[in-house]
Amino acid sequence: MTTTLRPTGPEQFDAEGVRSRCYDICVNSRPVGSLKLSTDPQKGPTTGRVVRLAVDDAERRRGRGAVAALSAEEVLRRWGCNRVETSIPADAHAALGLAGSLGYQERGRSLLKELGDRPRLPPGSEDRAMTQAEFPAWRERGQPLQQRLLAERGVPPHEVVRRAADAFDGLLPQGADTPTAALRVLVHDGEEVGVVWVELERSPRRDAGAYVYEVEVDEAYRGRGHGRSLMLVAEREALDSGAGILGLHVYAYNTPALNLYSSLGYRPVELHFFKPLL
Repeated sequence: MTTTLRPTGPEQFDAEGVRSRCYDICVNSRPVGSLKLSTDPQKGPTTGRVVRLAVDDAERRRGRGAVAALSAEEVLRRWGCNRVETSIPADAHAALGLAGSLGYQERGRSLLKELGDRPRLPPGSEDRAMTQAEFPAWRERGQPLQQRLLAERGVPPHEVVRRAADAFDGLLPQGADTPTAALRVLVHDGEEVGVVWVELERSPRRDAGAYVYEVEVDEAYRGRGHGRSLMLVAEREALDSGAGILGLHVYAYNTPALNLYSSLGYRPVELHFFKPLL
């Protein structure tokens, strides 16, 4: 029996030029699942996404998903993509196994925590709001890191600088005074040791009422537990804003951060993968 993809409609292009198309996964022309492909709205036309790949329950464990995924890669190559990405729920064990068997590499994961009581900071630690005067220097310090992370995610080199700047300016249009965000400075024994950035109203995840965009401990003070304290500050800000769930993203290679978030009770809800299209 032959597994193929059959378009369910024409290719679509949105106002930003993002390309997409939906397909039926067919066995001998009989639909057994569905597939949706698109180019990435942030990384541009050379990065494709498997937005959805679903095989009917009765047709699973017969290789339908693997053939569909490989066929999807061929479609994306024809679109001019040199990289494919996809996101898989953390409890979708079969899909995670399929991604691994097809050579997809984990790029990062989304974590959530259901918040409880307002936590206390360790003795000697307190936090304060970042001032508007401090914002420009903090923004500039963050640009190289943001540019590197965007490059690692496949954003074209000629777009990296602009998109790094846009990421800050779009989310923090009023700088440190942006009302939908909290920029908090951690002070320990009178020394400023780090900053945390929490989005309080425009979380990128629907299942999180607040979202941590950045946790930064000054290099001279790392390894002393201040990252944990900054996360406690983030949880306090989320709770004070009325959010019951706090979300964040962590890169797969950042083992210390993964261990920290796990120890604080954060759980993975979605894993993000990529694969070069050679």
